Amino acid sequence: MKSKHCLVTGGAGFIGSHLAERLLDRGDRVSVIDDESTGSVKNLAEALKNPRFHYTKGTVADRQLVRDMVAEVDEVYHLAAAVGVELIARSPIHTIETNIYPTELILSELSRRHEAGESVKCFLASTSEVYGKNPKASWDEDDDLVFGSTSRARWSYGASKAIDEFLALAYWREQRLPVVIGRFFNVVGPRQSAAYGMVLPRFVEAALLGRTLTVHDDGRQTRCFAHVADVIDTVLELVTVPEALGGVFNIGSDQPVCILDLANQVIARIDPTLSVEFVSYSAAYSDDFEDCRHRVPKLDRLNKVVKHRCRFSLDETIRAVIAHKRAELGLDRNS
Repeated sequence: MKSKHCLVTGGAGFIGSHLAERLLDRGDRVSVIDDESTGSVKNLAEALKNPRFHYTKGTVADRQLVRDMVAEVDEVYHLAAAVGVELIARSPIHTIETNIYPTELILSELSRRHEAGESVKCFLASTSEVYGKNPKASWDEDDDLVFGSTSRARWSYGASKAIDEFLALAYWREQRLPVVIGRFFNVVGPRQSAAYGMVLPRFVEAALLGRTLTVHDDGRQTRCFAHVADVIDTVLELVTVPEALGGVFNIGSDQPVCILDLANQVIARIDPTLSVEFVSYSAAYSDDFEDCRHRVPKLDRLNKVVKHRCRFSLDETIRAVIAHKRAELGLDRNS
């Protein structure tokens, strides 16, 4: 494969840093831009040693910076966004602004190059949050988006990412700008922070520190967890497939687990004497917080266009997160 110059926005984050490394591994030049609001340059420690890697601390809300960086690349992976339930509940203005305006900037700059005859593929990272609280047992990409009241800040994230999708698809329809949209479902793995409410690293960190694991509501909510390496492999294959252009794809695992069972699996792996504490959503976030009970993707559309399948089981993924957190916390692996 001919090497490319790729731009990764939000590349100092959990998923973005893994993507940057994989692009380097396949021989590409990689430029990353990140404002480090939720990411960390520490995630790029290995990438920074590579002469084909360039890092810019900055914001994708800076039009001139975006214009300069987009002008030099062959592919764009737009991952910069507000992340985590806690951040979304606490800072809805930041969530909306961070998600919508930079996407519009990137697409408009890609449009300038497209009109000049320079076609640059763009992968837009979206989220399962766009389905809102759709009551179906599992979701396919053409299902209705079901959000709660605008008085419930919880839904601002999903609504803002839906606007991102509408923008990208409008550029595809009107200009044939080559875009691919991936809706991520609970991506987990090494480097994921517990700071913004991400459930698996939060459980693992608590257990390693000998603390009670906090489970929201009754713990019977179901989610599907996919290892970040599997997700990255899927994204990279998806971008190479012509049939994927202008498409929206669920990306992740379709094997659900309830949150209480996830907590118990972590406890069993680390310290069976630990216990679980149940905390209401209102106590954890706010009185107006809403959530969806089940979040399971249908992967039929994805599986028609890519060959990659998830290689990591949930147990293997939990083990990987535990190993990383042990090292991060400076704990003896044998303790």
